[in-house]
Amino acid sequence: MRPGVLWLIAGLSLSIAGCAATQPETNQPPPLSEASFNARILELESQLTQQCDTRTDLHQRQFDQQQTLTADMREVGSLLRHLRQDVQQLEARGEEPVIIREECEIDESLTTKTLLGRSEWVGLPSLGTYLKARVDSGANTSSLSAAEITRFERDGEDWVRFKLALNDDDVAVESQRDKWIEAPIVRRVRIVQASGEESRPVISLLMTLGPIRENVEFTLNDRSHLDYPVLLGRRFLMDIAVIDVADTYLHDRPEFPGGEPADQAAEDEAVDEDDSEE
Repeated sequence: MRPGVLWLIAGLSLSIAGCAATQPETNQPPPLSEASFNARILELESQLTQQCDTRTDLHQRQFDQQQTLTADMREVGSLLRHLRQDVQQLEARGEEPVIIREECEIDESLTTKTLLGRSEWVGLPSLGTYLKARVDSGANTSSLSAAEITRFERDGEDWVRFKLALNDDDVAVESQRDKWIEAPIVRRVRIVQASGEESRPVISLLMTLGPIRENVEFTLNDRSHLDYPVLLGRRFLMDIAVIDVADTYLHDRPEFPGGEPADQAAEDEAVDEDDSEE
């Protein structure tokens, strides 16, 4: 045999041996164990169950909404049928439609009370003067501006002597500004303020306000730094008056000897007043 042929046979033999020794490459994952396989199957079952539950809930909600919408449509259809029947009856009668208005019930207690604005003129016949008053349901007892308050005893009873504490802007009968006033003390009230506590005397005076003529209890204290010499509290308002905070001076100013006529009060009422004083 020729040497070249021998070399060719030897080369082929080596190639075949090398191919036989080389392991084939593969991209397949290694085989799963039985435990891993079972765990994977359980995971897939759980995912499928959740998806099925979600779709079931969605279908149930859609069904409920459809049922509600169907019921609403039936109700609307029934109302429309009744409305058509009413219209047909009216057309058959050939008459104008009758409109029935429902009247609101009115609280009878309001009709017996006097309406007041947030500011009013009051008259004090025993003092012979009129004064501006702030109407405030937030205060309990009414208050009158007083100065030089002096307590004394008369016939075994407690009395008080004072003058009206008015500033130059307060409107009053001029002859009564510096007049001494005496009245029995009805009781005393304890006032708690940021500056401390104090006891104030309370007197009873006849007061007029529009159609109201009542004896009103007033605490005495100096209000000359405020815009209103009189404050009317809820003890006065109770059962006889209500307040319209959007209006002022709903009632005429009383007239007293030496004072201005009631028809001249408009100028005094037009003065700009600060309602946030208290």
